Amino acid sequence: MAEQPRNGKVTVVGAGFYGSTTALRLAEYDIFDTVVLTDIVEGKPEGIALDMNQSRPIEGFETKVVGVGGGSYEGTEGSDVVVVTAGLPRKPGMSRMDLIETNAKIVRQVAENIASTSPDAVVIVVSNPLDEMTALAQLATGFPKNRVMGQAGMLDTARFSNNVAEELGVPVGSVRTLTLGSHGDTMVPVPSRCTVDGKPLADVLPADRIEHLVDRTRNGGAEVVALLKTGSAYYAPSAAAARMARAVMEDSGTVMPVCAWVDGEYGISGVYLGVEAEIGREGIRRVVEGDLTESEQAGLREAAEAVRAKQADVADL
Repeated sequence: MAEQPRNGKVTVVGAGFYGSTTALRLAEYDIFDTVVLTDIVEGKPEGIALDMNQSRPIEGFETKVVGVGGGSYEGTEGSDVVVVTAGLPRKPGMSRMDLIETNAKIVRQVAENIASTSPDAVVIVVSNPLDEMTALAQLATGFPKNRVMGQAGMLDTARFSNNVAEELGVPVGSVRTLTLGSHGDTMVPVPSRCTVDGKPLADVLPADRIEHLVDRTRNGGAEVVALLKTGSAYYAPSAAAARMARAVMEDSGTVMPVCAWVDGEYGISGVYLGVEAEIGREGIRRVVEGDLTESEQAGLREAAEAVRAKQADVADL
């Protein structure tokens, strides 16, 4: 069997649970030359990289994992994609917005480093509060808006799908859901676009149960945080970020729910917001507008205004 070609370099900033799990998923795809894991802690990313490389003969992948500690970006130069996981996770009782000032300083510094070492990269932000940190990363890098996006919709949609599958006792593969809007209180799950085995969600679940699952989805991160007590979710979030990075590198044109710059779509302009977008080598190829009910459209407009107010504030942090 011919060996598959590997190309490109992906850097993951932050070697916590989220970053390290993302790096491993990217390496195990076996489509990249190199995955670089960086962190401010000396030795941690180097140790994780060594451990991951030693798993290669067992799992059968050749992608090389490189660890860079001490806050250095040496070895990340010319990355095709950079996933930013740096920042503090939530503690029980905290909202994502409680992290804004601390994480803004971290994300700004990371973004400036990316701009100087990998000026042509596509940046995928996962630091919270997500929509605001994505906007800040774009400002701090100065990159075109299509090359900076945030991971949220993939995760929230996966949570919604899992919740529906568990409620109905059906395979997750039979469920299709969608969430738009912000990664937070103004998240907009879109029941009108949700199906189970091709049937509309409203035909298989009563309205009150759908509302319950929507609410559980909206609070999905807090539910995990409350159970863990230290740290926050990383298995599902890392799967989402890795898939986005893969879509970029493969120039796949896959349509995914992501945090993207919206400029006229849905009658909304000038804000980073959770929407469906076509992903390729240049980042966001285009925002894909789908059919929404009036209440879903109103929810999306409300989310846009809430995020817009915070994104204006974050530029000054």
